[in-house]
Amino acid sequence: MMAGRRVGPLMRNNSSGAAFIKSRVGIAVALGILLGCAFAFFYPHGFFFSSTSARLQTSSLRSVISQVVSTSCEPSEKVKALKFEFAEASEKNAELQKQVKELTSKLRYAEQIKQQAETQVAILGQQHKAGPFGTVKALRTNLEVIPDESVNPRLSAILDKVAVQKELIVTLANSNVKEMLEVQFTTIKKLGIPNYLVVALDDEIVDLCESNDIAFYKRDPDEGLDSVGKSGGNHAVSGLKFQILREFLQLGYGVLLSDVDIVYLQNPFNHLYRDSDVESMTDGHNNMTAYGYDDVFDEPSMGWARYAHTMRIWVYNSGFFYIRPTIPSIELLDRVAYRLAHETAWDQAVFNEELFFPSHPGYDGLFASRRTMDLYLFMNSKVLFKTVRKDGELRKKVKPVIVHVNYHPDKLPRMKAIVEFYVNGDQEALKSFPDGSEK
Repeated sequence: MMAGRRVGPLMRNNSSGAAFIKSRVGIAVALGILLGCAFAFFYPHGFFFSSTSARLQTSSLRSVISQVVSTSCEPSEKVKALKFEFAEASEKNAELQKQVKELTSKLRYAEQIKQQAETQVAILGQQHKAGPFGTVKALRTNLEVIPDESVNPRLSAILDKVAVQKELIVTLANSNVKEMLEVQFTTIKKLGIPNYLVVALDDEIVDLCESNDIAFYKRDPDEGLDSVGKSGGNHAVSGLKFQILREFLQLGYGVLLSDVDIVYLQNPFNHLYRDSDVESMTDGHNNMTAYGYDDVFDEPSMGWARYAHTMRIWVYNSGFFYIRPTIPSIELLDRVAYRLAHETAWDQAVFNEELFFPSHPGYDGLFASRRTMDLYLFMNSKVLFKTVRKDGELRKKVKPVIVHVNYHPDKLPRMKAIVEFYVNGDQEALKSFPDGSEK
């Protein structure tokens, strides 16, 4: 059996010395670390660091930060600048488009007047032989009257400021239709139509127009007209227009007569032909009823001659028509006003009878030229609520110039719904209403 290894005295002394040396080194390292921490705490910038160099370093740091911030902000500022330039360009573009529309409208108007003048000169200038087959055309556009400012100097001064190219929209209103008038002139203002005039039939409408910067005209006191104007309903007030409009025509102005239950969606003056004494919207609801058709009357007792052909057209709406300042136009107003003063009759019925009835024994017909407006551009509320709103294609393609809520008694809510649908784009706005007045 082997004995264990024994360590001599010399080896024991060497081992204890090495341990002592190691302990001293450890203590020195620890002291160094402690002193280093102390100096780092009390002298963070070193023994030889001056306040000047501190400021330089701070300044340098700020410069770097500033550059970083500036670099990061540059895209934002450029975006803002580009947005501003884009907005400015869009505004200029909109203004140019507006000018183009105005110039186009003026050019169209000038061309119409030129063509009418050439036709009038050609036909009225001297007697003519009839031309070849298919080339002969009669004169439809009558000469305008010579303006007579002495008729109403005060109205003349107002029209001179309001009218554009001797034309304007005229609306009669009393306080009974105040809310509808507000809806109407709001759409007028949104479209930027300047030639719009309210004939105020009472002081409340005067105040409304003044507070909304709407041009208005209040007639001189007239006991007969004032009593109807202040308290009359729709039909009574509607009958007044034939008396009031006469002065407008005598002063040489073309008038687009408008009831208050009408919403404007485009400038109507851009869609007139001006070739007839009267251009009127129709109460018809399709091409046949609006523009006329052969209506066959069946009388079986007549045998071989049982079928009688009749010509039929649905009436013009006397709540929206353009009338030129011509002798036949003024005669029309006089005839209608006279009959309404002496008969118990509806103004729209009388208006149409005088326009359409031919001369016959005991009656001289009116020789006024007339034109039916496009039934989808100058739209009545039957066309809108019974046809257009239910037809996806028509809803997309048709953008009316005006919508006249003439077929429905709940006029105000329907007017507001029409604005929501066509102006604000609410595709659900018309859905809650029935076709007619049924509940």
